Amino acid sequence: MNEHCHLLCLGFGFSAATLTTRLDSEKWTITGTSRSDAGVEKISAQGWQAIRYDKLETLPDDVTHLLSSVPPDEAGDPVLRTFGQELAARARQFQWVGYLSTTGVYGDHGGAWVDEDTPLTPNTERGQRRVAAEMGWQQLHADAGLPLQVFRLAGIYGPGRNALASLKSGKAQRIIRDGQIFSRIHVDDIAGILKASIERPNPGRIYNVADDNPAPPQDVIAHGAALLGMAIPPAIAFADAQLSPMARSFYADSKRVRNDRVKVELGYRFKYPDYRIGLQSLIANDTSESKLDSNA
Repeated sequence: MNEHCHLLCLGFGFSAATLTTRLDSEKWTITGTSRSDAGVEKISAQGWQAIRYDKLETLPDDVTHLLSSVPPDEAGDPVLRTFGQELAARARQFQWVGYLSTTGVYGDHGGAWVDEDTPLTPNTERGQRRVAAEMGWQQLHADAGLPLQVFRLAGIYGPGRNALASLKSGKAQRIIRDGQIFSRIHVDDIAGILKASIERPNPGRIYNVADDNPAPPQDVIAHGAALLGMAIPPAIAFADAQLSPMARSFYADSKRVRNDRVKVELGYRFKYPDYRIGLQSLIANDTSESKLDSNA
């Protein structure tokens, strides 16, 4: 890695913002994008360079590392639409490129284990869009040599976004659906895995980013209530739950996500290997920090 590097974060949400706090400001220039003026102001307040995404006409000349957390829309991946040709033409100047995807690309496996070699069978429109976006990024790697790593994130939690915050706000629901299993990941471990990959790049590789302990969602709510000394919310059958269409879509998939590859290939040791340890840390250190964007 060069002595001084420039990371461009296309989308500066929960994961990207947390990663930048792990990087040495003496060795890194950080540029983040946001879709709103308020988001730009928050990035600037952290001491980083900031720009409105819709005003970014070309990639910075000296960029060496790129992280995209911009989700695909109905027309595909916005970053590839706008910058795909430029990324191909300038592929050799990058030391590392990361694309944040989702474990939703695997679809439903009835609670069974999946790994990075499991065939992709998404059963939601969002999952199908992610598969198409991954393929677009992987094509840039294959055709132009873009040093791409894909990270498939499980359900993200962390300061200000967790079962404890939902319980405190009175919005937590203990929803029961037989056989439902989710994998999760603390945002600090996402940042740690991304940093480990930057330090040990392996272009073309795909990594699952999930902790060691997939669990039914109702167990997480019950454990959070116990930590807070609150009454456990009553059980609600999935069919009777008041959920947004997006929230309901998360229940379309039930699976356990393996994380062996990040441990073996990146040498990563999880700070929060299960939700119990993660929630306990948030009891003591929950800053309820606001997020810069809705992206991962």
